[in-house]
Amino acid sequence: MIDSRGVKDILFGLGADLCGIAGIDRFHDAPKGYHPTDVLPTCKSVISFGCRFPTGTLRCNSPVPYTRVRNSITSKMDAIALVFCMEMEKYQIACVPIPTNESQWDEEMKRWRSIISQKHAAQAAGLGTIGRHSLLITPEFGSMVWLGAVLCEQELESDELKDPVCNNCNACVNICPVNALEHFELDQQACWDYAFGDDKATKNWVISCHKCRDICPYNFGTENSFMKK
Repeated sequence: MIDSRGVKDILFGLGADLCGIAGIDRFHDAPKGYHPTDVLPTCKSVISFGCRFPTGTLRCNSPVPYTRVRNSITSKMDAIALVFCMEMEKYQIACVPIPTNESQWDEEMKRWRSIISQKHAAQAAGLGTIGRHSLLITPEFGSMVWLGAVLCEQELESDELKDPVCNNCNACVNICPVNALEHFELDQQACWDYAFGDDKATKNWVISCHKCRDICPYNFGTENSFMKK
């Protein structure tokens, strides 16, 4: 048997910077087909973890560093989740890793979804709260954090929820080049079509826009406060 503290110690030892736990009761409003028990029927806890995203990438004129860091950190998160699940089996507890950056089409809602929403799992686990720009904002790293999650068959103690940070200043809404934040729910396709794709000049795939992240007054958090100097 292992408790919540032991679970977090394993994840921190594997390289996570943040870790929180949410009981299954916190997912009652998950979309149909995307509830943790839709993936793992025996799930009793969802473990969310995060790794800081290098803030220097926001200052680059080239989109390449931000893009490559995003791709590399995605692999890191998946690797942490996989090793963690194997470690938990040593305690005879079954866990299932949720891919960090893999989406499938939800025909009913006409949008792409992860099989479990990483940012909503993180919010339910007390890592932070979702801002107007649809990104998770954490006290430590602002929105400069990447997320991973694991479904667990053991019932673990839930962490306290965070109070909302975003004050709906609408800076992200106003700066969006394609008005993807005009409505409460992100216009996912408009955002993706504009921000992701091949650079016409260099012919390589890049993430060319993260203006909503750049403009947010809460984008850095306490651990990245040096970036405001």
